[in-house]
Amino acid sequence: MHSLDSLLSLWEQYLPSLLLGCQLTLEVTGIGVAAGLILGVAIGSARAADVPVLRSLARGYVDLLRGTPLLVQIFFIFFALPILIQVNLRPLTAGTIAVALNAGAYFSEVVRSALLTIPTSQLQASQALGLSRLATMRHVVGPQAFLVALPGILNQVTISLKDTSLLAVISVNELTHRGEVIIAATFDALQIWAVVAILYLLMNAALTLFGGHLENRLRRYTA
Repeated sequence: MHSLDSLLSLWEQYLPSLLLGCQLTLEVTGIGVAAGLILGVAIGSARAADVPVLRSLARGYVDLLRGTPLLVQIFFIFFALPILIQVNLRPLTAGTIAVALNAGAYFSEVVRSALLTIPTSQLQASQALGLSRLATMRHVVGPQAFLVALPGILNQVTISLKDTSLLAVISVNELTHRGEVIIAATFDALQIWAVVAILYLLMNAALTLFGGHLENRLRRYTA
C-alpha cells in the first residue's frame, strides 16, 4: 500500500507527462473529428442523393469502415498502406487518418439521417422560389439538418476521443501510451490507470458541457 506522501509524489512526478498525453489526445481528436466531419457531410449527402452510383459508393465506404474494427483499420493504414502507396507514414499521421476515416463513416450516417428528416415540401418550395440546389442546402436544409444532427455529432466526438487510446498500439504518444510507459517504469498500474481514467473522464465531461452549451445556444437562436 502507498502512503499519501508517496502517492502525491508519484502524481507530481508523472502528471505533467500524462497532461502532455492529454494534449496530444485532444489534438488528434480535433483534427480527426474535423476531417471526419467534412468527409461525413460529403458521404452522408451522397447517400441521401438521387444518384445510384454515388449512393452505392458511399454505402460501400460506410459498410467497410463500420463493419471492421478501428484497431484493424489502424494496423492496415500504418503497416499495409505504406506498402501499397510506397510512402512511410509516421505513427501519428497514420493514427489521425484512421480516426478521421472511422469517424467519417459514423458522421455520414448522422448526416444522412438528419437530411432525411427535412420534408421534401421544403425542397419543392425552395425550387418554386427560384433557389438553386446549393442555395437550398445552404439556407433551408443545412441549418435544420445541422440542428437535428448535432446530438449525434457530439456523441461521436466523445467516442472518437476515447478511440484515440487505440493508437497506443502503434506507439502514438497519447494519454494511454504515456500511461503504459510510466507503468513499465514504476510497476504501479493501479495508481497510473486511475489517473488516466480520471483524465479521460474530465476531457469527456468538458466536451459534453461544451456540446450542451452549443446545442442550447443554437436552439435559442433558431427558435
